[in-house]
Amino acid sequence: MIKLYQFAPAFGLPNASPFCMKVQTYLRMAGLPHELVNDGLRVLKAPKGKLPFIDDDGVVVADSTFIVEHLQRRHGDRLDGALGAAERAVATAFQRLFEENLYWALLHSRWIDEQAWPRTREAFFGTLPLPLRWFVPAVARRGLRAQLRGHGMGRHTVAQIHAIACRDVTAVADFLADKPFMLGAAPSTLDATAYAFLANLLWAPLDSPIRRHAETRPTLEAYCLRMKARYYG
Repeated sequence: MIKLYQFAPAFGLPNASPFCMKVQTYLRMAGLPHELVNDGLRVLKAPKGKLPFIDDDGVVVADSTFIVEHLQRRHGDRLDGALGAAERAVATAFQRLFEENLYWALLHSRWIDEQAWPRTREAFFGTLPLPLRWFVPAVARRGLRAQLRGHGMGRHTVAQIHAIACRDVTAVADFLADKPFMLGAAPSTLDATAYAFLANLLWAPLDSPIRRHAETRPTLEAYCLRMKARYYG
């Protein structure tokens, strides 16, 4: 049995971490039996100090991308077998857009924005026992602030961060257009990533210019509703 170690569900979503939600969605899309271990404290013992990670009958794998690649090798590639080289290249490019660029802007809008921070703190740390609940959120926030600056996103003004993210959202909406799924008529692994990030952007109860921009592109919410009905209905 595959065990997925992740944060507890929050914001009315399967997970407030897009990376945890990505892996959970992939497991559902691939039809792989699994057990959810929703325990944020596991991050303290996680192989890379982050969630998610999995235990696949004794094989422990961390990082959402490496997790998916492991599952494809061990259990078969149930979603991407028919993709051509060009489609795989596009999938890689959009995965990088979501995970290496848009992610940092969303991180800033949740963890650094003073209006959003109380809800973010409650979502990720509200179930921690005392005294951890008193100091862990501040330590985590300080660490993420440093990561944002190290990445480079945190060196921009808030308006510039929002502009970068809105360009990403526009690119996703323009590429998706009226297709049922990111790469066409059939779902692919890319949809696990796209749905996790877009649902966290559109449906988490956190206002931001990025979210308001995404709401101007109704095909994005329609896409999320299709994914939710198909895999979480």
